[in-house]
Amino acid sequence: MNTRHVTSLVAAGAAIVMLLSGCGSTGTSNSSNASDSNIISVYGSEPAHPLFPGNTTEAGGGKVVDQLFAGLVTYDAKGGIHNEVADSITSSDNATHYVIKLKSGWKFTDGTPVTAHSFVNAWNYTANSANKQASASFFSTIEGYDDLQKPDVDPKATLSGLTVVDDNTIDVKLSQPDSAFPVKAGSHAYMPLPESAFKDPKKFGQHPVSNGPYKFVSWQHNHSIEMVKNPDYKGNRVAKNDGLNFKIYTSPDSAYADLRGGNLDFTNTIPDTALTSFQSDKSLKAYNEPGGNTLTFTIPEWLEHFGQNEEGNLRRQAISMSIDRKTVAEKIFHGTATPAVDFLAAPISAYSKELKGNEVLKYNPSKAKELWAKANAISPWSGEFGIAYNADGTAKNWVEAICNYIKNTLDIDAKSIPMSTSDEFLSNVDSGKMTSAYRSGWGPDYPSADNYLVQLYDSSSADGKGGNSGNYKNPAFDAMMDKALSAPSTEEADKYYQQGEEILLQDLPAIPLWNQNATAASTSAVSGVAFDYGGGPVFTALTKKQ
Repeated sequence: MNTRHVTSLVAAGAAIVMLLSGCGSTGTSNSSNASDSNIISVYGSEPAHPLFPGNTTEAGGGKVVDQLFAGLVTYDAKGGIHNEVADSITSSDNATHYVIKLKSGWKFTDGTPVTAHSFVNAWNYTANSANKQASASFFSTIEGYDDLQKPDVDPKATLSGLTVVDDNTIDVKLSQPDSAFPVKAGSHAYMPLPESAFKDPKKFGQHPVSNGPYKFVSWQHNHSIEMVKNPDYKGNRVAKNDGLNFKIYTSPDSAYADLRGGNLDFTNTIPDTALTSFQSDKSLKAYNEPGGNTLTFTIPEWLEHFGQNEEGNLRRQAISMSIDRKTVAEKIFHGTATPAVDFLAAPISAYSKELKGNEVLKYNPSKAKELWAKANAISPWSGEFGIAYNADGTAKNWVEAICNYIKNTLDIDAKSIPMSTSDEFLSNVDSGKMTSAYRSGWGPDYPSADNYLVQLYDSSSADGKGGNSGNYKNPAFDAMMDKALSAPSTEEADKYYQQGEEILLQDLPAIPLWNQNATAASTSAVSGVAFDYGGGPVFTALTKKQ
């Protein structure tokens, strides 16, 4: 997913209503036809899926979709929520009923209007399991969602909780309280789609029609994705440049070499080989700021010896305690990452260093050996332990480092497993075909603890319907998430989120490793570099001297 910065969780429906009823600035674009004079070339990777917002769950596609589409709300650099296409979002006291009013005058890049139908049709399409959209779980609290997950569901079936009142009004009924609903409304899953998306989904995924700050131009697979400033955009993120060219690389080192050679304007992916030097390189402008990205690795429960049972939990805990996170952070990340103490990023309100059970995230080789021996008493270990990663990213060094720790501490065969491209890697992750552990992580879609926890570990996000790629399912954890979404205040919600995290610390469906800073570099000609609430670059702010 795109890296974003979570700064706070808005838990109470009433608080959200007050926030969204009268806030948010509206910008306008005076540009007509973009010229090549201020087109910014930026680092990109090949999207794993066609460019449907509801099926975009990784950085390669996420960066692109973010620039092309505009949703009900946007988030500022501190995680504040501002109306975009929404004029207001109001809620019942118990956050089970929302009425959304839209601003008039918005249109897609094909000239058709953005209406209530544009949102509702898109949400129904994404939520319906027949369409195999990876963000289906984002709609799990809307009435009728469970019916859309049945194996024989009609592809045209819709969410019973959604009603188009008129062109500018949407009525939303939920099956349970969800105070985070208006916060989620700015995520990829909730973006509107034009009628052309449903008439020819295959064509649309390759050439999307959108309503955001940029207009799509072309996608040359494994080469580039080009877009120009959208002159009809009416929202908060007006571009200061004429367009973006996402140059697609299979190696961050190649992109960095192009940057230093003047053949790339900007990258927010610094290769391991440059982490010690990029901030002192006088030929570039360097950036290193706190961010909301988490790094983990997932051990799916379908692997032998790693079921969601006593043996599996003992082995996960042993592996976690085999890793010296502090040393790896110092030697590999060089001041751009900090050891994880829970499943959240540090800026979020529910983040805590005091969770019960967080000792499993601390280096303790003697305890690791003890736990591994207990697991062996249940079922003797056999085979090897591998961690897969995509070789076109930046995971190689840290994956190899933690494999060495696991091997040396537990005296087992542990090794890294490179997969050539992000596309290949993510295809195997998304389809549940991984035969080993695999690198994982998260950059939030919206400013809420819900995004880190519900979308990654709740049962509703498993089975290909969301980010729960390891298919972790624990009713006790699910119950804590439901309580958090029903809480009347941020403080009370945070208590439930933290209790849910304590369950995760026992089960370890993913093993937290580090929180990453937002790092980037640009040529000296580029200015306006800024980061959003999750540490991701604000591409609309970039400009360059001619």
